[in-house]
Amino acid sequence: MNTIAELNDNLRKHIWSPGDNKVVLIRGVCVLPLTEQMLLLKKIQNFDSFNAANDPYKEHDFGRVEHNGVNYFFKIDYYDKTMEYGSDDPSNPDITTRVLTIMRSDEY
Repeated sequence: MNTIAELNDNLRKHIWSPGDNKVVLIRGVCVLPLTEQMLLLKKIQNFDSFNAANDPYKEHDFGRVEHNGVNYFFKIDYYDKTMEYGSDDPSNPDITTRVLTIMRSDEY
């Protein structure tokens, strides 16, 4: 596994304590009851169905999970530490802030 995938997996698996990284829940997730949000986040933490179709660059930066009959996406983007520009090197956590965004598929 490459460094970017390892860093992305670490963020996804540690949603509750992202460190210097960020987790963003879009409206369709925020309106869910808290218990349903927690169940959805657990599914995203446990996601491991990466393949050539959904992860062509092997970065583990995008996925889809189903929860209560609704599809949700998660996506990880890479920014510089000021969150103003894209990161020059997403494999370097010293200069990169990862942002994990979680949304309903119809919000994408």
